[in-house]
Amino acid sequence: MRLLFTIGLFFTSLMVVAQTNEAKLATTIKEFHQSLVKKNTVSINQQTDKALSYGHSNGWIETKAEMIKNLETGYTSYKSIKEDSLQVTINENLAHARFVGDYEVSLNGGNAVVYHLKVLEVWVKKGKRWLLFARQAVR
Repeated sequence: MRLLFTIGLFFTSLMVVAQTNEAKLATTIKEFHQSLVKKNTVSINQQTDKALSYGHSNGWIETKAEMIKNLETGYTSYKSIKEDSLQVTINENLAHARFVGDYEVSLNGGNAVVYHLKVLEVWVKKGKRWLLFARQAVR
């Protein structure tokens, strides 16, 4: 009976660790989105992979350097990002996150527009940090 209890406790603790890792990545994802809103390019640089492919719902794709430049120059300005139904799945050092998001964005100093998007983000773990590797959104 003790052996069964011990085995059950072991598997329960593994499930808790997995949930904790997913919860931590969910927090990282939300922090990344807030870095976009705050135009915190230092944080964005640390949270993204050098090979980043950042795809928008209109087909526009930015590299990491382009995304940071567009934020710094004000070409792209995120006013708010709200995630809903965030689902994170981790497989060793890779993870994907799917969610529905409301993005309030202005381009090139124009009026802000709210986009209701379905988003897929791919994250890769390097060392102890998760880095955004790819993102694609559709309307």
